Amino acid sequence: MTKTTLILLTYLLATFYSFGQTTSEVMIPKFNDKYSGFVKQLEAGKTDINYREFRESFIESEQFKVALNKSEEFERLEKEMYVQMNKSNSQEIIRITKAMLSIDYTSMIAHKILRQTYNIIGDTLNAKKYKTIQFGLLHSIIDSGDGNTCESAWHVTQVNEEYFILNMLDVDLITQSIITNNNGYYDKMVVKTEDGSSKTYYFNVNKVFEGYKKQGMKSKPQ
Repeated sequence: MTKTTLILLTYLLATFYSFGQTTSEVMIPKFNDKYSGFVKQLEAGKTDINYREFRESFIESEQFKVALNKSEEFERLEKEMYVQMNKSNSQEIIRITKAMLSIDYTSMIAHKILRQTYNIIGDTLNAKKYKTIQFGLLHSIIDSGDGNTCESAWHVTQVNEEYFILNMLDVDLITQSIITNNNGYYDKMVVKTEDGSSKTYYFNVNKVFEGYKKQGMKSKPQ
């Protein structure tokens, strides 16, 4: 082997390993359940699904137990995501958001940042896929009502869905309280709007409580 060939081979190997370190894939859960099937389908680009059913399948899945145990890791990843966004480090953002989705594929914030990052680097195919998933998840919530009353409350399966929607509305939370009626539990969110006025939104959190109960948790989510 000539010196020139050896140098070229070394360069190609270095490039390969460098690419491998900055590229990651979403880990599809190995459980033989509805949620795992949905994740596999979505990652394959088959995005025409019932997103409300998908969200509900997560809280009934074995992966939900895994996600509860990895809640601190998920929070750490989310914080690091914002650090890397400030550095405009696209490859790290992709790695981190895919690690988040490997824990909870229903995470709208992970899908949002991932599709924005793919759009920045010019990967329009992946940007389109994750945008479709993000808005599929979002519409499966906001299409359930207008959030103005308990009767027309937005149906959520996780608390983080509530805060994602409030963030999308560009409002600041003032107070949060749980109220009940004959139809179950509701999160009452009093917020300050952009013009300084206050407004109240309601979220139906029956599925949130059901999810924790099914996983054997005695305490109710706050």
